Amino acid sequence: QEQLVESGGDLVQPGGSLRLSCAASGFILDDYAIAWFRQAPGKEREGVSCISNSIGPTFYADSVKGRFTTSRDNAKNTVYLHMTGLTAEDTAVYYCAADSGHYCRRSTYTIRDRYEYWGQGTQVIVSS
Repeated sequence: QEQLVESGGDLVQPGGSLRLSCAASGFILDDYAIAWFRQAPGKEREGVSCISNSIGPTFYADSVKGRFTTSRDNAKNTVYLHMTGLTAEDTAVYYCAADSGHYCRRSTYTIRDRYEYWGQGTQVIVSS
């Protein structure tokens, strides 16, 4: 059974860092484009980043560019979201999602319907 499981969410102080993990089972992550989305209370779920398979592009939302980095460890069948310079505006539930289209596209990676598989989410709270 195909499954994505996020982990690494935590309470962190402003300016701090976290690394979120997205582990896949039942399929090979490198065959998929993997996006991170987040949803803050009372807000729409928004796309944060998208990493293509090994040879494709990576995209970031303007709100996280320069602070967040996504990477793959194919040996572990896991994708990571490295977050630095966290602010209260980054507080949200973070989700990873898999698209069998292999490549991320700047114009469509934030469209939720593109993704076949979703994780259950991991909570990030940025507060002093």
